[in-house]
Amino acid sequence: MKDKMIWIKADEGNWDDRKIVITTGIESGVDCILVNGADVSRVKELGNVKVAAFAYDNKSGADIIVVGKGGEGDGAKPLPPDYGCSLDVTTAIRLKEKGIKVAGYVIIRNKEYENFAAELGNICDYLITVGTDWQVIPLENLIAGLQKKDVKLISGVKNSEEAKLAFATMEHGADGVLLDTRDLNQIKKTATFAENAGVKELELRSAIVTRVDPIGMGDRVCVDTCNLMVRGEGMLVGSQANGMFLVHSESEESPYVASRPFRVNAGAVHAYVKVGEKTRYLSELKAGDEVTIVDVEGKQRSGVVGRVKIERRPLILVEADLGGKIVKNILQNAETIKLVTKDKNPISVTDLKVGDEILVHSEDIGRHFGMKIEETIIEK
Repeated sequence: MKDKMIWIKADEGNWDDRKIVITTGIESGVDCILVNGADVSRVKELGNVKVAAFAYDNKSGADIIVVGKGGEGDGAKPLPPDYGCSLDVTTAIRLKEKGIKVAGYVIIRNKEYENFAAELGNICDYLITVGTDWQVIPLENLIAGLQKKDVKLISGVKNSEEAKLAFATMEHGADGVLLDTRDLNQIKKTATFAENAGVKELELRSAIVTRVDPIGMGDRVCVDTCNLMVRGEGMLVGSQANGMFLVHSESEESPYVASRPFRVNAGAVHAYVKVGEKTRYLSELKAGDEVTIVDVEGKQRSGVVGRVKIERRPLILVEADLGGKIVKNILQNAETIKLVTKDKNPISVTDLKVGDEILVHSEDIGRHFGMKIEETIIEK
């Protein structure tokens, strides 16, 4: 679900200092490390991370070649009247023709450099722009001008506050940031912020319970994540994609079993679970998959599946009226399985009764292979 990328710039200074920055970035989960070509192998020895390199060929074995440093992009050479004749543009075209991922690197010194960046953006897979006196307006112009192009816009920043501004510019924001800092705390802060940047809050509505019935034995899915959840967090699960119940995590102690704050006992094998902008069947989930953790305010964050257990257990059917629409869910019939009331408190399915109000997320839209589609689908 992570929407924004973080690149770390580590091409200057001695290797020991840069190594600390790189390892902190890798430990913080950044997406890419940008170095000079000679350092690519050393970075790859530190961890399994994507590496970009300032170079004009791919002898270093980098995942992404970045053109512009020492050329027209950083002002080392004057911009030609025809950008198409520039070394950076022609190199980018040549590398792309060989199937190599390419990024353009441009320091925005004035409008002419902004136009040059836009030209590179028409060619490259990524466009890195570094502002000088003023960053927001050129970034806005490039976001607007390149929004229909197949290019990821990476904005150069010095700290987490600049990253926050880049992510928020013109609502969509930059696709990522290139963080140029030796402050290890700034790397961690930026990584934490980027994890949920651009992720919208979901609307959770109150639905009135109309039916609570044990329905016999069936297979249910227990999702153990690599993440610790707290009170108020869980996953959105439902028998219908347009009505998904907030199923609470097992983050609370109970008289029956110790808390399992990493676990959501999610529901029957057929049920949908919300994952980012899509849905998946619970039965499809496996170790390493992404899941979406949602809290009672509708805030979302990404989680990772560590283990999935499908076991035969007694089940219970819960139906609720959501503004005249009946939505349904089938869960394990046990005290530790909880939904969430309109007052944002967990309630066990064994305590649930007709007339109670619970939190549900609804989308008046159909799904095809987990993706939203505009068509009429009736689910009963």
